[in-house]
Amino acid sequence: MGSREKLFQMEVKGLMLDPTSNVPIVILKQEGGKEFLPIWIGVFEANAIALKLEGVETPRPMSHDLMAQLLGSLHAKVEDVVINDLQDSTFHARIRLRTGDEEILVDARPSDAIALALRVEAPIFVAEHVFEKAKAADLADRLTDEEKLKKWLEEVDPEDLGKYTM
Repeated sequence: MGSREKLFQMEVKGLMLDPTSNVPIVILKQEGGKEFLPIWIGVFEANAIALKLEGVETPRPMSHDLMAQLLGSLHAKVEDVVINDLQDSTFHARIRLRTGDEEILVDARPSDAIALALRVEAPIFVAEHVFEKAKAADLADRLTDEEKLKKWLEEVDPEDLGKYTM
């Protein structure tokens, strides 16, 4: 990813299950825009995201809570996360950390990066070329009805999101 590439700030719109495969999908929507990006993720990562979206406190720290605590203890701040590539239908992300004057870039799965970003309230971005690759790969077409999904994303009540059940 080039340093001059345009990035779009995203928000986690919610979680849903792929109607054909029952695989969890995290839906990112451009803040103040119309772009959205569905990312198929694992069950455990979906649960981690759902717990944070629903404000559920666990009696012991989950993995992403532990990561956030470790980073805080080391005085490292998550500056942002960027979904920065799509290769062979697999999304890639990086977490940008800052500790003092040092910047550290960490490769991550998007689901882990998103779960961590939610916990530390760091912004989530998607690189412009990732949208282009996703459209070219017709990832949204993996859903049974893309137009129905777009309509749902535009009209869904925020109270209906985050109600992901396993």
